[in-house]
Amino acid sequence: MGGGGSSLRVCTDHRGGINWLSLSPDGQRLLTRSEDGTARLWSTADGRCCALLQGHESYVTFCQLEEEAAFTCSADCTIRRWDVLTGQCLQVYRGHTSIVNRILVANNQLFSGSYDRTARVWTVDDGQASRELRGHRNCVLTLAHSSPWEVPGTPHLEEAMAGGLLVTGSTDGTAKVWQVASGCCHQTLRGHTGAVLCLVLDAPGRTAFTGSTDATIRAWDILSGGQLRVFREHQGSVICLELVDRLLYSGSADRTAKCWLAHEGEHVCTFPAHRHSVSTLKYHAGTLFTGSGDACARAFDVQSGALQRVFRGHSFVINCLQVHGQVLYTVSHDGTLRLWDIRGLRAPPPTPRRPAAKRSLSRLFSNKVACRTHLQAA
Repeated sequence: MGGGGSSLRVCTDHRGGINWLSLSPDGQRLLTRSEDGTARLWSTADGRCCALLQGHESYVTFCQLEEEAAFTCSADCTIRRWDVLTGQCLQVYRGHTSIVNRILVANNQLFSGSYDRTARVWTVDDGQASRELRGHRNCVLTLAHSSPWEVPGTPHLEEAMAGGLLVTGSTDGTAKVWQVASGCCHQTLRGHTGAVLCLVLDAPGRTAFTGSTDATIRAWDILSGGQLRVFREHQGSVICLELVDRLLYSGSADRTAKCWLAHEGEHVCTFPAHRHSVSTLKYHAGTLFTGSGDACARAFDVQSGALQRVFRGHSFVINCLQVHGQVLYTVSHDGTLRLWDIRGLRAPPPTPRRPAAKRSLSRLFSNKVACRTHLQAA
């Protein structure tokens, strides 16, 4: 079942469950957010806390770390921007009327989704909401942004796309595509029969992938709103997604992670061995790392599907993980941040197999469908 992973450090500074972990673009800092109402900045060089971000009046729901600023949102209905060097609050964004559960920073704009059924677009520097996106019938759970495209021969559409597109997923069972420049709803993506829990974008391919409590993943053309394909192998809610080149990885309440050919919809490989829901996953250098409700993180070889290592030490669900260098970072509802040594993870040599109805990952890699390292901020 794979060898055990050794813990390099256990950080116990938070006084409540830690629900998210963000890695800075340069890999030098980590940001954790907690139910204790604070966020903390950590150095990846030594794993020590370098700043405590205090000011929210309720638990912190999500965070994103940029080079010079940290962003947090909270059940107190606000979003805050922080200086990463001093830990001082630089800006408070007010306007939502319920829990803000997701934020995203892109192109000097801040996007947010809330239980008040709206998404909002903010100007980062002045803290003002430039757009309020209304249309969902229930809370907005997840966000993704696509930069502007050139749409030759369609000047009106190109003008509408000038600010890019924002895709939102909701517990109302739909995803919506919004024109950021105008605030207009460009398309509503209908087809799921349950809440949309997660989504990722293939911006060059103009495709959105959504995961739902209906146990399916669906691919959509975000310009036309058309449903392209349905991925049906999971037997429980699809909780998390990650897109790496042409491969889509998913984690589910059915206790498995799966790999798919993103643009064909073909199921390639299943990663079992979890004893509870797969709550988070991350691809890194030929390895798929997963975090589970069974309080363990796991490392799988993506070519063979083999379990390489199990990381034990947390006492509750692992909510998020990140990888930097030779260290795996995990956070849990037990209130700890743990650092794990991942040296020695190597892909085993391919094992000859008989022809099968479904292509193996080894076959895909031999056909030069290569995976690259892809680290995503949430």
